[in-house]
Amino acid sequence: MFLEIKGILTPQEVARLFTLSRELRFVDGRVTNPANQTKNNLQVDHGDPKYAESVHIVNAALARSREFVDFAMPKRVAPPLLSRYEPGMQYGAHADSAIIQVPNGRLRSDLSCTVFVAEPSTYDGGELSIVAGSRTIAFKGGAGDAIVYPSTTLHEVVPVRAGQRLVSITFIESLIADEHQRSQVYELNEIAALEGLTMKWENRVRLDVVRQNLMRMWAKN
Repeated sequence: MFLEIKGILTPQEVARLFTLSRELRFVDGRVTNPANQTKNNLQVDHGDPKYAESVHIVNAALARSREFVDFAMPKRVAPPLLSRYEPGMQYGAHADSAIIQVPNGRLRSDLSCTVFVAEPSTYDGGELSIVAGSRTIAFKGGAGDAIVYPSTTLHEVVPVRAGQRLVSITFIESLIADEHQRSQVYELNEIAALEGLTMKWENRVRLDVVRQNLMRMWAKN
């Protein structure tokens, strides 16, 4: 299951990330995945003093997004990383690493998230292409939009033909590791939110008992 979120970043946050992208140092993206010969992009140098500000901007946007929190049920979120693709750059087909090293230890990547910073009209190519069964779905969100998807899926960034693709990427360890279980709780929560006020109170209470018991059974603190 995928979730597209429109406008998770404000226009002011997008503008600030653009400014930071011109001031921050970028390094070869292979530094975080040297074994993948198809990875050809640039990413922010973690040692740059202004890196922390870019992390804070995206983290704050994710934390205040009800759509993101309800869908991902985040336990921990990896520090978001600005990534840049120039013409000819791409990231070939891959699945994200199961375990991500983060400052306070290690994180299991249940979900991946791409936050689009550059407007899609400013670059050609560069779509995020995700394999879903027998189909491949391409995403190219507007500036400030985000796509959240299972880290287990095979995906790639197709070659950028012109312009500059600027995104922020992160990984989420969810309270519910199993994708199917997480999806069931999410759907029940959506039903409760959409239909709760029209239900008889007794039925709403019974639904809430099921929702909370499933969370209690499947969530791992």
